[in-house]
Amino acid sequence: MSGTQPTLHEDALIDEHPESNNAMQSGKSILIKSAIAVILGIIVWALPTPDNLTPEGHRLLALLTTVIILWVTEAIPIGITALFVGGGMIMFNIVGRNDAWTPYANSAVMFVLMIIMFGVVLNEVGLARRIMYYLLKFAGTRVKRLSFILAVGCTLMATVFHDATVTVIMVFAFVPVFMGMGLNPGDGHKLPKFFIILIPMAASAGGFGTLLGGGRNPLALEILYQYSEGAIYISFLKYLVIQFPIAIVTAFATWAILWVLFRPAEKELEGVRLEYPGPMETREKGVLVVFVLTFVVWFMGDITGWHVSVPAVLAMIGFCAPGWVSFKTICDKFPWESWIVFGAGVSLGMAMLQTGAGMFLAESFLPLLTDRSAFVTFYGIGLFGSFLSSLMSNSAAVALTLPITLPMSEMMGLSPTTVALLAPISTSFIMLVIGCPPTIIAYSSGYFTQVEFIKVAVPWCLLLLLISTLAVLFYWPLLGFI
Repeated sequence: MSGTQPTLHEDALIDEHPESNNAMQSGKSILIKSAIAVILGIIVWALPTPDNLTPEGHRLLALLTTVIILWVTEAIPIGITALFVGGGMIMFNIVGRNDAWTPYANSAVMFVLMIIMFGVVLNEVGLARRIMYYLLKFAGTRVKRLSFILAVGCTLMATVFHDATVTVIMVFAFVPVFMGMGLNPGDGHKLPKFFIILIPMAASAGGFGTLLGGGRNPLALEILYQYSEGAIYISFLKYLVIQFPIAIVTAFATWAILWVLFRPAEKELEGVRLEYPGPMETREKGVLVVFVLTFVVWFMGDITGWHVSVPAVLAMIGFCAPGWVSFKTICDKFPWESWIVFGAGVSLGMAMLQTGAGMFLAESFLPLLTDRSAFVTFYGIGLFGSFLSSLMSNSAAVALTLPITLPMSEMMGLSPTTVALLAPISTSFIMLVIGCPPTIIAYSSGYFTQVEFIKVAVPWCLLLLLISTLAVLFYWPLLGFI
């Protein structure tokens, strides 16, 4: 390998991509896209309100139509659209002002805030470059081999660690490499797009693999336990046997579909030279110790009873109090816009629950699956879970769908256990950037647009749902679950 070692750019960690993309659009294009979004929203609002939908829910669906189009087209900066979500729900009397704005700072959003800050810390102290050195030393610089190992590694790590944590570590490790190669955000280079989109997709594809992978997993089991009045209990090991093998398959499938749909022309990371970063400095060691202790405390969640945001707060104290990194530097390099977008997504999701809009969608779609084949039924249930998870948190999607699908499953002669265990899988596959923290984190790097993400995410989601449905029909029966 030849060339110079890419260096970490002090001012190039995060590119305000949504702003720059909007600046490249003509005024006419912005007006047309915005007008289309508003007109479609008005059309939805003008439709008669169904009997099983509240007026507030009807107005929310109209607002949601406009917001999604604005987000996808990036007609205006996505941060402004995200703020309009809160303001719009108050303006149109959908929810109260506290219900509109409080979700922007709820526990999940604050956790994402600190997880993204972890990435800034990793880069500032040099650990991101060190991680990249060892990854390249193991996987090499050949694009095909490196991307395959990266995809499988992200998926398997996400079965144990939070998928947002996995994403932020890998994204912040790769961005300086691409910057050192002269592949800057917003320039349209396919190579960094391929890797930066691959990372969150691979991480999301593994979050259901064990009970440690995400809150939706134990939530689904708790709902099943309550529904069965304690008759159905799934242990940690039993859940792992059921779900983990599927995560291995989704890892391979994620890499394969990205490779087919978004394969870069480059065969190798040109100009990247392995160069030992030297002995670890004191601040690197300190940050690494804090990271390890944070993971330990996360694993002890059942004992401490703490929300995952609490260890994250303690970690931030551990990073900044000794002076290993300044909080001002973290704030200066933090992608605030993308974080606000995630807050808006949570606010929308909670409003869908509060106004009954989510229940209306479920009651409208799920009955269409009655009297269908087992394949169509399970695939349809999974697709609906994926759709909702693209608009709200996956835990909220599980909480919304299972109380409806579990009674339906018994009426249709299906196993409630099967339906419950399918929920955390299907809600792992999202089709919009706003769907989960990993995609928001990757999007904040500035290397891809929402349209580019959707072009890959939709077929990726449909393929992984197919794999999941086949697992339900052929693998789970071997275990006695269907």
